Amino acid sequence: MEDDTSALYLIEVPEFITSEGNFGRQLLELDAIEDDDGIHRLFDPSNGQRIHVMQRADLPAGTALAAVVPLDAHGFDRIEAIARLLQGLQGRAAPPDTRLTPQQVRRARRMLQAVDGHRNGATYREIADVVFGAPRVASEPWKTSALRDATMALVKDALTMIAGGYRSLLRHRRRK
Repeated sequence: MEDDTSALYLIEVPEFITSEGNFGRQLLELDAIEDDDGIHRLFDPSNGQRIHVMQRADLPAGTALAAVVPLDAHGFDRIEAIARLLQGLQGRAAPPDTRLTPQQVRRARRMLQAVDGHRNGATYREIADVVFGAPRVASEPWKTSALRDATMALVKDALTMIAGGYRSLLRHRRRK
């Protein structure tokens, strides 16, 4: 939850805030997993993506819920996730998660293909044939091919992700 800046922590609505018509009760119908941190659920806002919501295990059933937004550098990420959650709970079209662009998703998929081949003993050329297509790979000399360098970079970056770099996928990128 700490690494996933769009995961939401839910608490009981404070008494001084009206909770009539609270949408959070709908979340109680979802499958849940309980661990030492609390109860975890995945909400699908009907766009094929999931929003991770978590609450303390000791909240009574039917409790009206509110989302906590820490006032830190990731606050806007959580606010965006809250907006997606609320739109989904109200049956509205939820905007897509903006943490990964379509290009980043495509590269991540290629990285997984490349590292899978690498771990199963495939050569870089065999990996490139699968990832980029054999005709494209065969169209130029392999030793000087840009696809050779790209394939090696995919494997290297995938190994970095496996070693813990995947956590960067859970956070929004911020300009410095």
